[in-house]
Amino acid sequence: MQKPKVVVVSQHYPPDQSTTAAIMAAIASRLANEVDVLVLSGWPGSASKSAADRPAVEEIKNWMPGKAALLKRATAELLFTVRTFFALLRRLEPGDIALTVTAPFVLPYGVAAAARLKRARSILILHDLFPEVLVLSGLLRPGSIVTRAMRAMNGLMFHALTSVVIIGRDSEKLLLSYRGMTRDKIDFIPNWTTITPAVRPVAADNPFRRGLDRRFVVGLSGNLGFTHDPVIVFEAARLLKDDPTIHFLLSGWGIGFDELRAMQSEAKLANITLVDRVADGELQDFLSAADVWLIPYRKDVAGVSVPSRFYNLLAVGRPVILVSEPEAEAALTVTEHDLGRVVTPGMPEQLAEAIRAASRTPDPTLSERAVAVAGTYSPERALTGYAALIQRLIGSEGRCRSSGRE
Repeated sequence: MQKPKVVVVSQHYPPDQSTTAAIMAAIASRLANEVDVLVLSGWPGSASKSAADRPAVEEIKNWMPGKAALLKRATAELLFTVRTFFALLRRLEPGDIALTVTAPFVLPYGVAAAARLKRARSILILHDLFPEVLVLSGLLRPGSIVTRAMRAMNGLMFHALTSVVIIGRDSEKLLLSYRGMTRDKIDFIPNWTTITPAVRPVAADNPFRRGLDRRFVVGLSGNLGFTHDPVIVFEAARLLKDDPTIHFLLSGWGIGFDELRAMQSEAKLANITLVDRVADGELQDFLSAADVWLIPYRKDVAGVSVPSRFYNLLAVGRPVILVSEPEAEAALTVTEHDLGRVVTPGMPEQLAEAIRAASRTPDPTLSERAVAVAGTYSPERALTGYAALIQRLIGSEGRCRSSGRE
């Protein structure tokens, strides 16, 4: 009886430097220590160069238009999903396990369908929940035909999936609202820090603090996508523009950061410094440059999206001011361990006051608490969780086959 293999499916994979690529590569490499793993990647240049490479990587032809070209991007993602579907029909055998992620959001439908047709199992790592993300961003109306159709498709997909890995506890309630989804299909495996947790004091010679003297620096870093609110950050900075002790150091990319650039280009607030996307090699210095970090979410984000960057902010020993509902995963962590503040979405006055309070009443023990919490979100713990999930599914398949022969 052939031992099952795991087929990891991801549009993003090294040499792509995105967070999704790093996560999927780490999972594939860890699983390859225990089972045969094949990676189907949509990133140019990712295919294995040697038969000895573990895991083996097969590149699926893919077209990657810019994020601003929404129609072209949707077409490209659909084509990639179709090509991946047929590749899975060729590669999967009964009892195998296909593992994928919600990027692009149409990919899980193809993976779940192919696995079902080939009598394989399927796992979805839920980073973002669609169509909820699109409704949250205003691109879809809650009761539109497209929204209802996507939710119906989700119900079929969740019924077909063997397991859904959630990276935030707040996702479970939304998932269980779907027909076809049951609690026994849900596994909670949070993402992890990519920076070694350690208290890193604010240093005067930090290159990103040049010219900021002894000011209290408010940082923002990472992708600002559909679920983020750049306006609340800018309006908080506007409310604090007359306070010479507070300065905003903002870096990132995505449609939200483009909006920030546009607002600052017009207003030219003296208390804002915009920084281009920071390279991975400089990320630790950049995260250590701020006294407090912001994560600005829109209203109703709980369960829809989880900020993986959150763990790295804790890893450098900094407080976090989170704009979010209190039941969201990051908000729960902040509240449970007293690691900062949670601010109501859409309330820039409240955000400005939280920043002002953080600058005036620093907590001398917070850095140690933040680093300790970050240490619990280790790659070893998460990857062991994925390995245990795979072994559980392989074991359950073995038991089913044995009982079938009796």
